Amino acid sequence: MRQLLGRTGLHTVCQEACCPNKWECFADRTATFLIMGQKCTRNCRFCAVQTGPDSLPDPDEPQKVAAAAAVLGLDYVVLTSVTRDDLADGGASVFASAIRAVRQKLPRALVEVLVPDFAGSSDALQAVVDAGPDVLNHNIETVPRLYETVRPQAVYTRSLDLLANARAMNQDMPLKSGIMLGLGETDDEIEAVLVDLIGAGCRILTMGQYLQPSKDHLPVVRFVPPAEFDAWREKALNLGFSKAVCGPLVRSSYKASASFFAK
Repeated sequence: MRQLLGRTGLHTVCQEACCPNKWECFADRTATFLIMGQKCTRNCRFCAVQTGPDSLPDPDEPQKVAAAAAVLGLDYVVLTSVTRDDLADGGASVFASAIRAVRQKLPRALVEVLVPDFAGSSDALQAVVDAGPDVLNHNIETVPRLYETVRPQAVYTRSLDLLANARAMNQDMPLKSGIMLGLGETDDEIEAVLVDLIGAGCRILTMGQYLQPSKDHLPVVRFVPPAEFDAWREKALNLGFSKAVCGPLVRSSYKASASFFAK
């Protein structure tokens, strides 16, 4: 896997975000492709991805991603990106090109995209939706009270609006979102976020433990016991989610195919 990524110059969120499941996924010959480079225009306090993009996206990247997915024999391709506020459309056209390239190379593969908020642009979101992903994911990440600390350049209501707008654009496209625990949120705040996500049309949920990627990032306030994640899964299903994957090492793209097809 590392040799393939090295040859193609592609990036994965598995590597750039220091995912604890990286080696398991690489051993299974799967990965979540990180498009538009490895540097982000934002500086979220929980994220290990570097900041400060210094180049335009590689115009050949969509075809490279599709070729790599074909080499790996993927039947479920997950695409995500750094946030590119420096691009006019936030990179929506790159997402659309990558989706279409994968479709051309692997006609039977399903494609899940984990998108940024595109600074609230409905036109950018529409471009991605029009490309026809099988699942659209946008992570809410944390509760509203902690946004200023955890993701100061994001807006809670903007993220909810993105999901609601995506639902309006294509009611048949499943929507997914994820939240981290362990940053100081309360149970009431977590439940309120789940209710908000249901109201926005989201039906697939991931919930995992925040882990501090370096001493320069936010500290862990609390390690949540596995039994609590189990309880949150039941709560989420009772609230109306059709699928909920909850556990300490769960990440939004971890075993995405299995969670999509899970009963």
